[in-house]
Amino acid sequence: MSIEQIIVLAVVQGITEFLPISSSGHLILVPQIMHWQDQGIVVDVMTHLGTLLAVLIYFWRDVWRLIVGALNLLRGRVTDDGRLAIYIVLATIPAVAFGVFLKKFGYTDLERNVAIVAWNTILYGILMMIADMVGPQERTIANMTLGSALIIGVAQALALIPGTSRSGVTMTAGRFLGFTRPDSARFSFLLAIPATAGAIVFTVGDAVASGEGVTMDAVYCAALTFVAGILAIAFLMNLVRRVSFLPFVLYRMVLGGFLLVMLYT
Repeated sequence: MSIEQIIVLAVVQGITEFLPISSSGHLILVPQIMHWQDQGIVVDVMTHLGTLLAVLIYFWRDVWRLIVGALNLLRGRVTDDGRLAIYIVLATIPAVAFGVFLKKFGYTDLERNVAIVAWNTILYGILMMIADMVGPQERTIANMTLGSALIIGVAQALALIPGTSRSGVTMTAGRFLGFTRPDSARFSFLLAIPATAGAIVFTVGDAVASGEGVTMDAVYCAALTFVAGILAIAFLMNLVRRVSFLPFVLYRMVLGGFLLVMLYT
């Protein structure tokens, strides 16, 4: 890949992975507009590695508390942080199970299906708007229960269908359940850690096994995506404290409509 393609893909992935606007839609749109060859699944996965590192660094205090809580569980001591760690692990199971299902039945290439991405971008944007309008802002992560975590985990599994937006659909579920916008976003990002890490390991392992190695271009994409991701998280966390999800909803409508026009014309 050219240096321009590496920079653009990294910045686009770093921003769109955390903003609830569908990163898969942008990763399809960019090569189409720029007339670049599709970057391939390995590059996509390496950019996700960059975003994973961004979450770990930005939320390092939360991550550290979860680790300490998990260690306390091993010692037989149950704390709020340990309980939250259990919720996150259990809420990851639906995504793992659905991912295995998609792989077993050969649906792993859905991300390249422009029609699916376009319609899901619009559909889940509408759901996000409804959730943000009707969902009360009463609950925080301190009020998280196993049932709520599992519901958000099931929503995360739906994000394996491209165009949904993992951050978007999990924040939507959080808002439907009455969580505040900042805490919906915060739990969404923490929930992303095990799911993203697992997806990276399996996908890279399959790619290496098939002879498709991780190139330096992919490594550069991961590094630049990390920087863009940190900035995107900071922007989102600051924004959701002050405004609704409406700007993201409107953007999803425009993006989905543009993809449909591109597809059918």
